[in-house]
Amino acid sequence: MVLHIATIPFGTPRWDESVHLRDLVLRQPLGLQFDAAALSQEYEQVALGAYDAAATLVGVLLLQDYGERCKMRQVAVHPDWQRRGVGQALVAASEDWARRQGYRVMELHARTVAVPFYERLGYATYGPEFEEVGIPHLAMRSVL
Repeated sequence: MVLHIATIPFGTPRWDESVHLRDLVLRQPLGLQFDAAALSQEYEQVALGAYDAAATLVGVLLLQDYGERCKMRQVAVHPDWQRRGVGQALVAASEDWARRQGYRVMELHARTVAVPFYERLGYATYGPEFEEVGIPHLAMRSVL
């Protein structure tokens, strides 16, 4: 499998594709929709996309600045590409990007069903379970 990982500029057709993929994977199953105001704030974040050999977006995540910490958000892999290494490649690329920018810690809020995936990649949970978008999550982090 050949993947190309690239930044996705805000407000471009590729960004629109990333919103569609995140909606398909993260929002629709919960009966949620994106809020236009929340999406407009993403111009301050970095989006990384994973593209297959045909240049089709198959995975995406966002990175948000928190000083010395970087927060990984909205990780979504197309259902046809799940369990094929796309998520792992995106996480590795996001960690490389964060290190180059001088971040020391990567944080995220993981749906509890995704915690084992992140643990395999070296992330550890901290704090109690909490609810976000109506489902249980745990805070996780990794020192870069």
